[in-house]
Amino acid sequence: MARNPNWTRDEVILALDLFLREGRQQLDAQHPKVLELSRLLNRLPIHGPELREAEFRNPAGVSMKLGNLLAVDPMYTGRGLARGSRLEQEIWDEFADDPYRLHAVAEAIRANSQTAETPEPYEPAEDEEFAEGRILTRLHKRRERSGAAVRKKKAQVVATTGRLICEACGFDFESVYGPLGAGFAECHHTVPVSELKDGQATRLSDLAIVCANCHRMIHRSRPLLTVGDLRGLLEQQPREVA
Repeated sequence: MARNPNWTRDEVILALDLFLREGRQQLDAQHPKVLELSRLLNRLPIHGPELREAEFRNPAGVSMKLGNLLAVDPMYTGRGLARGSRLEQEIWDEFADDPYRLHAVAEAIRANSQTAETPEPYEPAEDEEFAEGRILTRLHKRRERSGAAVRKKKAQVVATTGRLICEACGFDFESVYGPLGAGFAECHHTVPVSELKDGQATRLSDLAIVCANCHRMIHRSRPLLTVGDLRGLLEQQPREVA
């Protein structure tokens, strides 16, 4: 029998949300909340059907994952199931001190897993996946690649300012590359990942003009930096003297 795939960030986020909301304990496999989470994990568009064995994310496995989280909970040193993975510790470090953000992300994952057309399983490159997991990463990037919205945003900015300048660092492709850089820039979707809803229209005010470097740095941060946060970070860096 094939081994079940490793748990993903989305799945552990959902498990940690349940763990904290239910009193930081390992619930047994027959607990209604465990049964509910097991059903949800089996619906998530993350793992292909060929990877889903009969025991895939079954209630016993969900209960064990709660035990893994108990093992990393500093309130209960020495308890729980220690033979988990480092992902439980990573998710704990990123979310456990902010249960409201954690719950918002978990609810966003739930909401965006129930689309009318279930998307194909998605596996981003390791350094491209947001702290909030694959489902919200995919939705965020789909918004940024919406051709019509991006074209309208660029046209709006050019009509207003005459230039496409990175809102974080001020880089202007046209001033550096001449006609080759005319009209070139990237758009970053500024709505917090936990507030994304599939099917909701992208407003032009949701998009920010950024250069490729700044866009990459925003996506690399955990949690995602805002454009204003990145601008502030750049302003703090020492400037080279020519």
